[in-house]
Amino acid sequence: MPSLAEQGMRTIAPDWIGFGNSGKPEKRDFAYTPDAFVAAFARLVDSLSIDRFSLVIQGFLGTVGIQYAIRYPDRIDKLVILNAPLTTSAKLPWKLAQLGLPIAGEMLVQDPLSVERTLEAGSKSAIDDEYLEIYRKPYLKSSAPGRSLLATIRNLRLAQSLAEITTGLPQLDLPIQIIWGINDPWLDLAQAQASVKSLKQGELVTLSTAAHYPQEHCYAEIKASLLPFLHRRQN
Repeated sequence: MPSLAEQGMRTIAPDWIGFGNSGKPEKRDFAYTPDAFVAAFARLVDSLSIDRFSLVIQGFLGTVGIQYAIRYPDRIDKLVILNAPLTTSAKLPWKLAQLGLPIAGEMLVQDPLSVERTLEAGSKSAIDDEYLEIYRKPYLKSSAPGRSLLATIRNLRLAQSLAEITTGLPQLDLPIQIIWGINDPWLDLAQAQASVKSLKQGELVTLSTAAHYPQEHCYAEIKASLLPFLHRRQN
């Protein structure tokens, strides 16, 4: 974000509802389904009076961002996807799926170490403690983040979301850059390659040393491809 700001771009990094510093409503007040997240994000964009913008998403819940782009294509200038499920062959990895299990999941989501282990398993390397502390902090303050995570995993509806993405993403007539850490233990490169071939204006950038969370270790390499892409004028 500082690099983008230096280039004169306004950047906003909202936490999804239930995560980070955002509110953690109870299930009776927020459904924690993809449709609920898309609708909430749409309201956020409207509340900020943003007309068009470039959207950068990552990860399994990043599918919500892609669904937003498909449903609101007139609001999106460019779309950047980092290691997110893109084809119907993608499955929720056991490391994440176990967080939604009855009884066991309810305990795991309250353990900050479970979050850390998941992040490091996806990264295939250690994450500096100063960054882990940011992820860890909400779980140390309250049980609400754990309940939100549990509700999100249980309502992810990945198969339905991917059906919409595989149909809708190729219909988007806008620049789409897929940045892919090829050491991802959960999502293989073939998904990104198959997806980019279906796009009207797609390009694939591979990161040889990155895994599922490329932003944790390879932000310099991401910046090298992201900045020129965002600055590029459309024909």
